Amino acid sequence: MKKSVLRIKKRIFDNVKEFYGAYHQIDSAKKNTGHIPYASRVFDENELIALVDSSLDFWLTAGRYADKFEKGLASFLGIKYCLLTNSGSSANLLAVSALTSSLLKSRQLKPGDEVITTACGFPTTLNPILQNNLVPVFVDVELGTYDIQVEKIEKAITKRTKGIFVAHTLGNPVDINGLSKIVKKYNLWWIEDNCDSLGSKYKGRFTGTFGDISTCSFYPAHHITMGEGGAVLTDNPLLRRIIMSFRDWGRACYCDTGKDNTCGKRFSQKFGNLPYGYDHKYVYSHIGYNLKVTDMQAAIGCAQLKKLPGFIDARKRNFCFLKKHFKKYEDYLILPVPTEGSDPSWFGFPILVRESAPFTRNDLVNYLEQNKIATRMLFGGNLTKQPAYKNVKYRIFEDLRNTDLVMNNLFWIGVYPGLNRYMLTYIKNTIKGFFKKI
Repeated sequence: MKKSVLRIKKRIFDNVKEFYGAYHQIDSAKKNTGHIPYASRVFDENELIALVDSSLDFWLTAGRYADKFEKGLASFLGIKYCLLTNSGSSANLLAVSALTSSLLKSRQLKPGDEVITTACGFPTTLNPILQNNLVPVFVDVELGTYDIQVEKIEKAITKRTKGIFVAHTLGNPVDINGLSKIVKKYNLWWIEDNCDSLGSKYKGRFTGTFGDISTCSFYPAHHITMGEGGAVLTDNPLLRRIIMSFRDWGRACYCDTGKDNTCGKRFSQKFGNLPYGYDHKYVYSHIGYNLKVTDMQAAIGCAQLKKLPGFIDARKRNFCFLKKHFKKYEDYLILPVPTEGSDPSWFGFPILVRESAPFTRNDLVNYLEQNKIATRMLFGGNLTKQPAYKNVKYRIFEDLRNTDLVMNNLFWIGVYPGLNRYMLTYIKNTIKGFFKKI
């Protein structure tokens, strides 16, 4: 690059840094309690500089920053392949869709096959199962961990069961040891929804590295952000190729963006009823989508990825602070419990109001909201109660009693890295004020 261009870039970046300081930077020690969100993006001038740097390239689609991020996240987690996409929801869609590929031969998922999951969670874990004409089988969750009851999974399996797709709820890993044994015994596909759990560990190993495929989300509420964005991860080279195909219009070609003839046989192959030598770049092996990410999003992600270890530590500290100060109210509340053998990178702090408590969830939630502390439900509660799923085909194993209890009695508050000591103390004192009235 010419020295003159580098000098111009430096001036631009210096101005961006100055702009960040004048417009975005907030002295956290002076931040008031006008509103305490459940989550928010945490960034500095480095994200803005990376974003501007990418925009100056004007490449727009996935490019050098996307490549850098994919390699960086894969290296961080200790997994072979990372494929960026435009959202965590798209990542989930790609993960399930990939398993319907005919390239998987006898293990291909087909319409009517069953996939075990939970009804307690976010709809985009469930939706791809339905969108691929598969049948979800709902197993109830544990109280305290809010993860799937692994001990019930084996009993829920039928000859139609071909996969398991579950999330690590609010960052708390599922019983991976028990789940791994079932997956191996019955030769099932296993997709980890790791969207709320980036940085969580089970027996010293990161979640998102145990299943056949895992997914991440980089929505602003998550552990790192690109604004929008997601990733699909795998150690399986065939699955990587299939996922890339579904993400990139369903094409058979696996060249990186901007490259040609990686296979060396671009004009010398025969596909289906196409004429011999038809351009491999325009051969389609799947009915796919266009779910790629932009390089500007990836640029933000690269800056965020450097902060991830610090973000993880902050989430753990904030969680521990809240749990310490909520313990005195356990007669009324069920507090979160890490899965045995796990070290969660918590997404939130779930609180379940006991059925015997002299107040309701709504009483506590309304009090917190009135005092400017944001709360959230555990996403869709019991998804079978949601209007979108009124007429869809699914199977419930035994019952969803705990899922209904979560729907009626549970909420959560934030532990995101932007919470400072002053804000956490305000939450503690506000809760104390509520219980003084009980």
